[in-house]
Amino acid sequence: MRRVVKLSVIVPFYNVQTYAPDTLRSLRANAREDFEFILVDDCSTDGTADILRRAEDEIPGVVVSRHKQNGGLATARNTGLDAARGEYLAFLDGDDWVAPGYFAGLLARAEALGCDFVRTDHVQVDGRTRTVHRVPHGRRDEVMDPRDAILPAARTTSVDYPYAWAGLYHRRLLDRGLLHFTDGLRTAEDRPWIWRLHREADSFAVLGFLGIFYRRGVASSLTQIGDVRQLDFIRSFDQVVRETAEDRDARALLPKAVRTYCAIISHHMSSMERFEPAVARALKSMSAAALKRMPQDVLDEALDSMDVQRATLLRRLRRRPVAAKEVAAA
Repeated sequence: MRRVVKLSVIVPFYNVQTYAPDTLRSLRANAREDFEFILVDDCSTDGTADILRRAEDEIPGVVVSRHKQNGGLATARNTGLDAARGEYLAFLDGDDWVAPGYFAGLLARAEALGCDFVRTDHVQVDGRTRTVHRVPHGRRDEVMDPRDAILPAARTTSVDYPYAWAGLYHRRLLDRGLLHFTDGLRTAEDRPWIWRLHREADSFAVLGFLGIFYRRGVASSLTQIGDVRQLDFIRSFDQVVRETAEDRDARALLPKAVRTYCAIISHHMSSMERFEPAVARALKSMSAAALKRMPQDVLDEALDSMDVQRATLLRRLRRRPVAAKEVAAA
C-alpha cells in the first residue's frame, strides 16, 4: 500500500559538495514517516551526485532525481514539484539547512491556520555571523488576503521577501498552477513567483517561527557571480510587470512593480565592477530597453518618488539610445 505523504520538501543541488552534508544531516533530523525529501541534482560536476546517492540509502523518505543537463534553480524546483506527492510543499536550497523538527513544527502551525500558504522569518549565515531576517509584514499568526500585503509601493512589503524556502504551501496552490517557476530563469526566479502567489492565492499568514538557515557568500551562488546569468533579473521583472499589468487591480499594483524593478536596475548599475566587461555592457543596454518597455506614466511617477541619486542614474539610462528590437524583446 502506497504511504500517504503529508509533506514534500524539494531540495535542488548543484555543485555543493562542501555544504550538502550539512543540508542532508538537517533533513535526517526532520525525517518523519509521512514526509518525503525530493533531492534534485541539477547535473552537478563535483562530488554532489555521490553524496546524494548515499543519502537515498541513509535518510528515510529521500528520493533522488538527476537532470541530464543543467537547467538552473527554477527548472530544478519544477522537477521536484512535478514529482511531489505531499499535501503540503516546502523548499530548501542545497547549501542551506533547517533546525531539528523544523518542518514538523511549521506544518503544525500551517495546519492550525488552514490558509493557502505561510511565510517565515529566517537566519542568514555569513561565515560565523548570524542575523535574523524578518518577513516585512507586521501582523503575525493571522490569516489575511495575500493581495493586501503587496502595497504600499514605497515601502518594503511581502513581495520584496521572495525566498521560496521561507514558507510552506498547500497542495491546492500546486493544483491551481501557482507554485511552478518560470522555466530556465537562473536568477530572480522567485520574483514572478511571489508576486503571482500574492495576487492569486486566497489566504496566507506570516509566522513568528525561526528554524531555517540561509547561507550567504557561497562562492558558487549566483549572488556572488558576475556573469551573464545575473541578467535574467530583467526577464524576471519583465514578467512581473507584464502579469501585473493584466491584473484587475493593475492601476494600484503597477507602481509597486515598476518601482521595485527600477530599484533592482539601480542596484546592479551601482555595482558594475563585479560584472565581466561584456556583461556590464549588456546590462546597460538591456536595462535601458527595459525602462522603455515599462508603462511610461507609471515610470515617471516611480522616478519622481525615488531619491535623487537613483532617479538621476535611471533617467540618464532611460535616455540612452536603444534599438527598437531591444525594446520589444521581453
